[in-house]
Amino acid sequence: MGPPPHQYGPPPPPPGQVMPPPQPSWGNYQPGYGQYPTMPPRKKNNGPVLALILGGVVILGLGAVGVFAATMNNKVKDAGYSNYTTYSPTLDFSTTTTEPTTTTTTPSRPSASRPPSTQATPAAPKAVYTLADHPFLKANFGANTISGCALPGMDYSPSGQDRFLRAALPCIESMWKPALQAANLPYQPVELHIVTDTMQYPCGTVRPDSTARYCQGGIYWTANAYAAERNPNNPNHPGKYLGQLAHEYGHHIQWLTGMLKASDRAQYDAGGWDTPKGLDLNRRMELQATCFGGMTLAPLSHGAVPMDVIRVGLSDAGNRGDYDIYPTKDHGTPQNNASWVDRGYRTNKASECNTWAADAGSVS
Repeated sequence: MGPPPHQYGPPPPPPGQVMPPPQPSWGNYQPGYGQYPTMPPRKKNNGPVLALILGGVVILGLGAVGVFAATMNNKVKDAGYSNYTTYSPTLDFSTTTTEPTTTTTTPSRPSASRPPSTQATPAAPKAVYTLADHPFLKANFGANTISGCALPGMDYSPSGQDRFLRAALPCIESMWKPALQAANLPYQPVELHIVTDTMQYPCGTVRPDSTARYCQGGIYWTANAYAAERNPNNPNHPGKYLGQLAHEYGHHIQWLTGMLKASDRAQYDAGGWDTPKGLDLNRRMELQATCFGGMTLAPLSHGAVPMDVIRVGLSDAGNRGDYDIYPTKDHGTPQNNASWVDRGYRTNKASECNTWAADAGSVS
């Protein structure tokens, strides 16, 4: 079954009971397949029926893959990858070349042909749909250091947040693009959408009072929700916005590499997003985005951005997550969010963000 609408605040208190102040939650990733379909129960087949089915396996085998993909996502073709699934137009590869055959003839020697020589074509970048053994997590890929990132003064209005985030994104893109290219993975810039009204988007509905969403190559940023956050542990500071942007960009890395699609598939196979296994997978996915967010902040801390912005971005990550007052445990505890963002920040290695292989306690 598909995930229910995410609740971004605490449930209403029982009569006569005063609840503690609400704590901020991470922005939500919406599964790339939208709502999971309700699958019919499996039917047992025997006798002639089984023989007919087996007889059609070779004919229908390839078609079944297409039917499954279409069922998983009837809204967006290719699970959101469009033409970026198998290649990246930002990379130029040489094509196979063949030298013409030449023939030399002399009176005393028979004709001889020189065999053609070919140059192998490099494999085009492809997303890899796996989790714990993903090749991006097997090497020391990291975000590149940059010399500077010119961020404007922070204005907390929607237009001011838009300017700030759009100034930060080219810096983030320039840090991550080389790592994806080195891993032979597809690359494309993320798209930023500022949300001020309830709207439909490829993954469903986004409300302006919810936190940011990531969906199929785009960040849907709910500006008024962040400006309205009031909590002693979550000051209205530029670092909060940069830290949250880094987390959402972490989902973009997952999407480009193929891990996000693999996670969607695993949740579907587990019976749905809201099953115990589905929620475990969701926490691992969110905490990896948090770890990638820490990796994003690491290069910026070498003089590109003021350190107070970096520090607030890191502490903000540790103040978000599944507090006890939240009924659905899908993002990981604040303590685990703090641990993973610190790990990404200290190491700046994708291999250190392999939440898929982590023990259950570190992804609770």
